[in-house]
Amino acid sequence: MSSEGPLKVLVYSDDRTTRESVRLALGKRPAADLPEVEYFECATEPAVIKAMDAGGIDLAILDGEAVPAGGLGIARQLKDEIFQCPPVLAIIGRPQDAWLATWSRAEAAVSHPIDPIRLAEAAAELLRTRVSKLPATT
Repeated sequence: MSSEGPLKVLVYSDDRTTRESVRLALGKRPAADLPEVEYFECATEPAVIKAMDAGGIDLAILDGEAVPAGGLGIARQLKDEIFQCPPVLAIIGRPQDAWLATWSRAEAAVSHPIDPIRLAEAAAELLRTRVSKLPATT
């Protein structure tokens, strides 16, 4: 695990209260064994694409209920277009929509309303996987 700086988490939703719920659920550190996280909030699809293209994101949390561009469609586009795309955690409208998260190629999904414990557990698991794949720095 790298001790170099915070992990970068992109949070996309057109609803600022959803973005705030994600930040509050994860806090500064979603799990004791992980480095702190730094948030990059995006309210539009072009902002997500620009941030992801720039690189350095360790986890993307995308709101599938966002409008006009839903996070599930964006997730699928990112997985198609970015080599070694960071993991994606989708926020879906209801548990029955899990098949849509699978279609989008998101590695994990949680449903609205956001359960802070489930979100933190899912994010921590994806971040642990990401950190284990990052090259070691000396």
